[in-house]
Amino acid sequence: MKMKDSRIAANGLVLLGCGKMGSAMLEGWLARGLPPTSVWVVDPFPSEWLKAQGVHLNAELPAAPAIVLVAVKPQMMAEALPTLKAMGNGSTLFVSVAAGTPIRYFEETLGVNTPVVRAMPNTPAAISRGITAIVANDTAGEAALDEAETLLSAVGEVVRLDQESQIDAVTGVSGSGPAYVFHMIETMAAAGEAQGLPPGLSMQLAKATVAGAGALAMESDESPTQLRINVTSPNGTTQAALEVLMDEENGFPALVKRAVKAATDRSKELARG
Repeated sequence: MKMKDSRIAANGLVLLGCGKMGSAMLEGWLARGLPPTSVWVVDPFPSEWLKAQGVHLNAELPAAPAIVLVAVKPQMMAEALPTLKAMGNGSTLFVSVAAGTPIRYFEETLGVNTPVVRAMPNTPAAISRGITAIVANDTAGEAALDEAETLLSAVGEVVRLDQESQIDAVTGVSGSGPAYVFHMIETMAAAGEAQGLPPGLSMQLAKATVAGAGALAMESDESPTQLRINVTSPNGTTQAALEVLMDEENGFPALVKRAVKAATDRSKELARG
């Protein structure tokens, strides 16, 4: 979707924090036609890439931008957010990709009538292959969700949640999920080494297998269950491996369920402060 004729382009967008996630989003917005002159970035340590984009960098901010996207680390939130209080309780939409910071914190800091969208992206957003879940407060409404989706779709898929409490489970599945997959690559490579493969070759095989299987799962019309069945010959090598992995007590089903629950519980703890 082109952004050059949007409310965002007309009224401006403030990006609070521009690390890896913020940079990936900014690159996506500019590619979709958002004029650099419509973007204000606040970042104490701007990269050379950011300096070259033609945006307003650490300059005086517009009084009422269309959107403020908050991409600072949670521990920096208490210092950064109150400086934008003058933009609260108005037409400016606040979109937060900061983990563990609930909507109520924004309402308490900026005013109860501030439209807020909370988002949970994941790290593949850095290569525009992420998925982000969003949820809004009552003040924001559908129009704000539409604007937030326009922004966040620049780095991948966007899904809408029914209620904010679902963010914790999203964190457990997709927010933290890339780390689970990276660890699987590590363990597959190590297992290959244990069976006699050179380390470099084993890692190459593990990376390509996980990447290829993920791409096939995304592009195929068949379910992951059917794809698994397709590659599992009766009494073959894959079946032998799956009998270990699918063990109800010690295999993937129990282990992944515990892992996702642990991440979900920790997300709830962080939100409570």
